Amino acid sequence: MAAPLFLLAPPRSYTSLFNAMLGQHPQCFGLPELCLFNVDRLIDLWVRDSDEMGSEAKTRHGLLRAVAEIYAGEQTMQSVRMALHWCAARQECTTADVYRELVAQIDPLVAVEKSPAYTIDPKRLERIRACFPDARYLHLTRHPVGQCKSVMSLYEGTYAVHVNSIDFLDDRAIIEPQYAWHDANVNILNFLDTVPASQQMRIRGEDMMNDPKKHLVAICRWLGLRTDDAAVEQMMHPERSPFACFGPLDALFGNDPNFLSGPTFRPHTVKVPSLDKPVPWREDGQGLKPEVVALARELGY
Repeated sequence: MAAPLFLLAPPRSYTSLFNAMLGQHPQCFGLPELCLFNVDRLIDLWVRDSDEMGSEAKTRHGLLRAVAEIYAGEQTMQSVRMALHWCAARQECTTADVYRELVAQIDPLVAVEKSPAYTIDPKRLERIRACFPDARYLHLTRHPVGQCKSVMSLYEGTYAVHVNSIDFLDDRAIIEPQYAWHDANVNILNFLDTVPASQQMRIRGEDMMNDPKKHLVAICRWLGLRTDDAAVEQMMHPERSPFACFGPLDALFGNDPNFLSGPTFRPHTVKVPSLDKPVPWREDGQGLKPEVVALARELGY
């Protein structure tokens, strides 16, 4: 069975785009956000009170869309209903067993997935490794200013609130997304310290955006996949992914809604911001925290 590839990054780090691009490689299958390793058993995705990345129902959309597409070859109200029955029949299974079943079903294609929620809790990353000891990991980074601006533009920074990314001032508390950027990347780095070097790769998202073909070829070589012109051209069309659009009414999401609204890759040059200027989401003129600057420099910014 082909070892899956997991993109590890905080949300709003180009993961939706590049997961879809890599998933369009003829030897790969790009999955939506399954969120399976958030919990131990499948039923726990249905009984939890809340989720860090959004509502409970949205957390399940990616899994339902994946099951519908893999087993029915389409995503409709009827196939999603089938997917619900499929999940109900496996409700007492571990999420590891469910994930392995999906990977076996698409074999020999390489499963490609990114669920940013995995980076919130090291236990979730450990579940991946326990399930797939030979999995590969692509650590996709984004400059903290760019990532935090993007987080704050989506639902008024709801993600940062859910993960308690708050700065407590003398007279009030404010949303401060850079703490979430820092902690998620620390979780990733600590986890990858335990993973063999041959199973991991790190790429700056800005570099990928500026020269996608070059970096897609490098990733494919690392994975042992085809790098011919036809394969690369397929990866340049993430909009052709069956998950690069909104799904049926009972499983609309499974990915970043901004990506679902406009999944086509648009070539442009991404400028890397300064690390020592005031950040745009604060009104007090403060900049990045010292620990954030240090980590950003470690990541090549």
